[in-house]
Parts: sequence; structure tokens; C-alpha cells
Amino acid sequence: MEPLSHRGLPRLSWIDTLYSNFSYGADDYDGEGNEEQKGPPEGSETMPYIDESPTMSPQLSARSQGGGDSISPTPPEGLAPGVEAGKGLEMRKLVLSGFLASEEIYINQLEALLLPMKPLKATATTSQPVLTIQQIETIFYKIQDIYEIHKEFYDNLCPKVQQWDSQVTMGHLFQKLASQLGVYKAFVDNYKVALETAEKCSQSNNQFQKISEELKVKGPKDSKESHTSVTMEALLYKPIDRVTRSTLVLHDLLKHTPVDHPDYPLLQDALRISQNFLSSINEDIDPRRTAVTTPKGETRQLVKDGFLVEVSEGSRKLRHVFLFTDVLLCAKLKKTSAGKHQQYDCKWYIPLADLVFPSPEEAEPSPHVHPFPDHELEDMKMKISALKSEIQKEKANKGQSRAIERLKKKMFENEFLLLLNSPTIPFRIHNRNGKSYLFLLSSDYERSEWREAIQKLQKKDLQAFVLSSVELQVLTGSCFKLRTVHNIPVTSNKDDDESPGLYGFLHVIVHSAKGFKQSANLYCTLEVDSFGYFVSKAKTRVFRDTTEPKWDEEFEIELEGSQSLRILCYEKCYDKTKVNKDNNEIVDKIMGKGQIQLDPQTVETKNWHTDVIEMNGIKVEFSMKFTSRDMSLKRTPSKKQTGVFGVKISVVTKRERSKVPYIVRQCVEEVEKRGIEEVGIYRISGVATDIQALKAVFDANNKDILLMLSDMDINAIAGTLKLYFRELPEPLLTDRLYPAFMEGIALSDPAAKENCMMHLLRSLPDPNLITFLFLLEHLKRVAEKEPINKMSLHNLATVFGPTLLRPSEVESKAHLSSAADIWSHDVMAQVQVLLYYLQHPPISFAELKRNTLYFSTDV
Repeated sequence: MEPLSHRGLPRLSWIDTLYSNFSYGADDYDGEGNEEQKGPPEGSETMPYIDESPTMSPQLSARSQGGGDSISPTPPEGLAPGVEAGKGLEMRKLVLSGFLASEEIYINQLEALLLPMKPLKATATTSQPVLTIQQIETIFYKIQDIYEIHKEFYDNLCPKVQQWDSQVTMGHLFQKLASQLGVYKAFVDNYKVALETAEKCSQSNNQFQKISEELKVKGPKDSKESHTSVTMEALLYKPIDRVTRSTLVLHDLLKHTPVDHPDYPLLQDALRISQNFLSSINEDIDPRRTAVTTPKGETRQLVKDGFLVEVSEGSRKLRHVFLFTDVLLCAKLKKTSAGKHQQYDCKWYIPLADLVFPSPEEAEPSPHVHPFPDHELEDMKMKISALKSEIQKEKANKGQSRAIERLKKKMFENEFLLLLNSPTIPFRIHNRNGKSYLFLLSSDYERSEWREAIQKLQKKDLQAFVLSSVELQVLTGSCFKLRTVHNIPVTSNKDDDESPGLYGFLHVIVHSAKGFKQSANLYCTLEVDSFGYFVSKAKTRVFRDTTEPKWDEEFEIELEGSQSLRILCYEKCYDKTKVNKDNNEIVDKIMGKGQIQLDPQTVETKNWHTDVIEMNGIKVEFSMKFTSRDMSLKRTPSKKQTGVFGVKISVVTKRERSKVPYIVRQCVEEVEKRGIEEVGIYRISGVATDIQALKAVFDANNKDILLMLSDMDINAIAGTLKLYFRELPEPLLTDRLYPAFMEGIALSDPAAKENCMMHLLRSLPDPNLITFLFLLEHLKRVAEKEPINKMSLHNLATVFGPTLLRPSEVESKAHLSSAADIWSHDVMAQVQVLLYYLQHPPISFAELKRNTLYFSTDV
């Protein structure tokens, strides 16, 4: 049975909900509204608080239409007027015996939930596990602890109620129960993940699905029913219900406990702890609470909401978009003066009956929006990282809170700009009665999520309508209480103790996929989050005309504080007529998508971790392992000097009798021949197995190199070139000169900087310098095609800067941990050095050497 306690309740704070929406229906006494009560907003629906326990006492019911009194959040002094002590103590016993009965039911429910846990754990270590240990721990998180707390509480309270005495004390029991609410906080924080994990496991495992659909709950001792069947989802909701229930009971006990009774101060303390806990608890636990009633009496529920960037009047605006069961509403948060309640302002709405998605070829071209230059986005990232480091330093040095707040404000401003200006993927919505609206998203994943959620609702029988100004006001007014996304998705909104994410390299092998109904041309893309939004990092090859693609392709993905990995599965479309007018690209169809959290405990092992991601009935199998930044920073020289990888550049050029290593010349030639217009060239990862195959061929100096290069995926060739520079025993721009490069780029006088930076180039050994200049000219030619390949000079500097400059040995581990971030000051400077040379007019080797005499004493 679906839990009812919060279904349809408007999203007030838990305390508001408790104390403004309920009144007692017991005849013996009524609640005293000592404070002015806030009623529910006009047009909202109030549901009864139901504990589903047959012996519930006193009866809780929805406030009657006539208004009715309600419970006061602060207990009255002493007893309610006109209630004599004896009657009050009798009521105390009634309240307690009712609570004890519902506590018995609650313990039975927790027992039913724990019953399958032991056998599931037992099978987890066998060859045929139903669930993994991690999945079991996620689903049943803290249930055992909660059970033990309540079992002990029940066992101590039961004899006191059964052998009743008016002077009996049990305040200490409630005080102890309240002091253990931290366990509930942990449960609540995990609740959403537990539900999602249970749902995912049910979809992929029939055995678990059967278990979770019919759990047997023991009936109360005196009940005729020996067992009732309840779903796991309903039982997982019980602890959330329970805290609310306990707080209400404490309120009643105080009401019927004389002030001079030894229990009074103890119950008062327990109530204070419980109230504080409820008001601090995460509000967006259950979507079932997100309903409002239209004036016609129909229930309208919030299905999804989130921040999206809308293109309005030629510029980007951040909007909060709300998808209800029958309408899509686009709003912005009104500016309010301090202390005023925040509200939304409706910009537009479309009834879902009138909403259509124009196909890409039908859509009229979007209003021209000036795209934000890549280098400016990268600059913002660098500023954010620098500010993040400053905040950490201030905190470590116990800096002034005002200084920290100022830095946080600056960081928020930069993050907000990044959030507003980074999305580029068009998502168009059209009202069949006229106007079109355009959003820009950072990922195809979000676009697909919104589209699917809307289309699912459109399958129902929906009617077109027009909202009156009052109806619109009520609906927009409800948005603030109903919203599930409270903050703009930027890191400055996060608490300090939240995971900073992973920095380093994630190795992912995409193995295969199953579950396709008919043959298609299929490929997958991989995305990870970076700076609050998702970035596409890798793409498998297209597996042609199959229902069971087997890619077995490995990718190395650089992580910048990432917490999630997404896999999207597409059907490749070769139809040239289906071109999206917004970005001139052919639109491929998403067949499925899925996301997993990058849990450091799971990922940070030396072994591969294999997993399956479920997406619309399609299962994609993949493996991953993670290398942290400090491990990936090490350059390890090759033990054998016969190959080219890990061998000094001077050794290779001398052996080959060449000025630029053969591997560099061949990879550059191939990229310029057929990869210079490839979107994301050098940024999109090549398949790791292809890169390793090319590495082996170059190391062996195999005569089939050219034939192999011409057949190989261009991203793998680009990846091989990057790997060669990364594996040099010392960076191309040398360890010796690294400190001078760092100092030179920090000079603010342009003439001094020019003098220094050119002198440093002249100081490089000839093979290093000639190779560097050769690569520089190649990267400039790649950047000339930026309108097509989306790779600016800044993008290329970001990819190659650390590869060409990163020192061989990290001087100290302590230094590294303080800059755990890829965008540490060192990396920023490495990017800036390369960018300086990329933006410089052509530099010739002969000219540089000719000028040696003039500048030799300048540095």
C-alpha cells in the first residue's frame, strides 16, 4: 500500500505541516492555538496525517473546512484550562498506549524489511548473487540501527504502560529516542538513493522484484490478521513517517503532563530536539508530497523541475522550469527585499495538450545568440579554481569569515556566468497555438530526460485549457513550496563536507549492449560532470546493423572533480535531410541513457570494476578503474631504449637521424589529412586498445605503420600523439627550465615577458625546440578550423599544456594535496605558457638561434 501520510500535501516546512494542518478529533480535549496559525495557501489540498495503525490514539484528521483550532508548536504552560490533573494523567495513559500500539506495528514493519536482508547478503558472496553487497547496503542503509533503537525503546516503555501508575516516569526514554535522531538524518539523506537502487535492482533482477513486491508484515498481537503484504517502497517510507509521528506524540504528552511532574522537563527537551531535527531535515524527500489542487478540484502534481537556460529576446536567461501533470510552466525567481518570502514570477506556460516538439528540420532557425568563446569559459573555470584554492587556504588559516564570504560571492558570480554561458544543445518547445521557446542545455541527456517526461504525461487524456489570472497566481505561488531543486547547480552552494569529486583519469571499457528490438547502427558516448555541468568525453565506433553490439573499447577520461559518469546509447542516422538547423548537425536517436555515481571507494582500486547500466530495457556492460592525479603525474622512463615511448627525445632523433621524431610527424600528418575537421579532435578520447596497438607498432618500428595509421580511428591517432608526449621521461619543455617558464608567464610587463619567453625557447635542446615548433604550427592549423572542429587555441592549450610542461617528479605530496584539482595554479600556468606561444606570431628556429647573442644575459 502506498504511504499516505504526505501524499498531496503542499510543500510547507515539516514543522508548518505538523502544526498548522492537523487538529485533534478526540472529544476529551482540543488543541489550543496560542500562536496565529498560517493556513494552507488558497487552492491547496490538505491531506490527513495517517499512520495506518488500527489503534491510533488520539485520532489525527485533516482540519475541518470551518478552520478549527490546531496544535500550538509550543506546549502550553501546565495543563489546558478546565482539564483537571486526574483527567490529564488519564489522557497521558491513552496517548501512550496508542503510541505503544503503533510502535509495535512500526517494529514489525522494520522486521519485515530486514527479513530478506540476511539471505540477500548470504547470496552476495556466491557465484550467483541476487544483489551486490554495495546494493544491499544502500537499500537497507541504517534500517538495522533504527530497528534496534525502537526495539529497545518499546521493550522499556511497554511494562511502564501495562503496569500503569500516575507517577510513572518515561521522559528519559523519549529523551534518549530523540538523542538518536542522527541515525534518521543519515537514513533520510540516503532515502532517495535507496529507492532508486531498489527500483534499478527490481528492473534487472526478477528474484529481487518478487521479494520487494510482497514483504510480509506481522499483525499486532491482538489482531486477527496474522500478516499483511506490503511493498518494499512503502516500508522504506515508514521511518520518514515515524519521526513526524513521534514529535506529535511528544506534544500531546507535554499537554497532559503537570508542570511539576518529573517527566515535564525531560519531555520538553525531547520535543525541542525533535522539532529542531524536523525543521533542519531535507525537505524534498518524497515526490508524493508535491501536489496542488486546481480551483476545479483536480489534483495537479509536480513531476519534474530544474534550472534551464532560455534564449529570450536574443540573450540567455536562467529560468526555473516546472513540469506538472498537465502543464509546463517557465518561471523566474522574483527579487525580494530582505526577510520577505521568495516568490516566482511566471514567464509563460503551455498546457501539455498544446505542447509539441518540432522536428529538427521543421524548426525555424533559432534567434542568433552570440556563442561564448571557449577561452572565456576556460578562464572562468580557472578563476573558479583559483578562488576555491583561496577559500581553502583562508579556512585552513582560520581566516576571517567576511573574507571567506567575499571570495564565495566572487566564486558564485563566476560559476553563475559559466552555468549561463556554457550550454549549447538546443531544446525547442512549441505551443501549437503559436509561440516557440528555445532552451540551451549542456547535454543530450537532459534534453532526453525532459522530452521523455513530457511525452510520458502526454499519453494520458489531456485537455487544453486557459488559466485565469487567479489560477495562474495560485499555481505560480505553489512553485516555491513544491520545488525539488532548491539551488542553482553550482559548487559554491555545496556544503564543505560534500564530496569534492574525483581528479585524475577514469579508464572505461564499453563492452557490449543487449535488449534492442531490431537491428540498427549503434554507438555510445560517455559524459562526466565538470564545474556543475556535463561534458562529452568519449565516443565508441558505430557498430553496424546489429541487435547485440560488441564494442570492447577502452577510453581514458580526464576527471575534473567529477562525481557521475553517464552512458548514452544512440542509433546513428545517415539521412542528410535530418539536419538540425540550430547547430547544423544530423540528429541521431537516443536509444537509452543511464548514469552512475563515481563512488571513490568502489572506483579507487587497482582492479577493473565491471557493472551494467540499465536504460529503457537496454543493458550496457562496461568496466572502469580510476588513477588518481598523483599517480598519473609520474613520468616513468622506459627500461629499454630501443622503442620510442618513454625514451628521451634526443635519443630517438639521433637514432632516427631526424629533427622531429617519426611518430610525431606521422600522427600530425594523419590528423591534418583526415582529422582536422573532426569535432573535439585531441579532446575526445581515442579507444585505449587502439592507442596501445599503435604504441606497440611504433615501439617495434613495424613496417606496417603507415597502413595501420590509414585504417585507424582518428581519435586514436590523436590519443597516441598525446600519450607519446605524456610518457617522455621528462617533459618536452624540460624539467630544468620548468621553474623559469612558471616565472616568465607571471611577468606583467609585455616586453619583459616576450624577452624571457623567447630566451627560454632558445635555451631548449635542439630536438626539443624543433619538435615543439613543429607541434605549435600544427596546433595553430587545427585551431583555424575551430568553427567546424570546435577546438580553439585555448582548448588545445588546455589539452597539451600539462602534457608538454608537467614536471617528471612531483616535489612533495603535501603540495599536491593542497591542489588536488586539475585546475591547480601549476596547471593553469602550464596552459598559459602554451597559449602564449600559440597566440604568438610564427616563430622560426633559425631566427631564434640568430638572436641568441643579443639576449643571452637577459634572464
